[in-house]
Amino acid sequence: MLNKSVPSVHDAVRDVRDGATILIGGFGISGVPTELVCALLDQGARDLTIV
Repeated sequence: MLNKSVPSVHDAVRDVRDGATILIGGFGISGVPTELVCALLDQGARDLTIV
């Protein structure tokens, strides 16, 4: 999904399936993509590997 934009974080995680491996970036507390992680939880996918 390089160089793509979506209207919301929920749209960004809509197609994440159970067992997926997801790479998220950030540095320190201020760089943690909290809204993205919350959207993943709301989306309901299970057994994710977050790198």
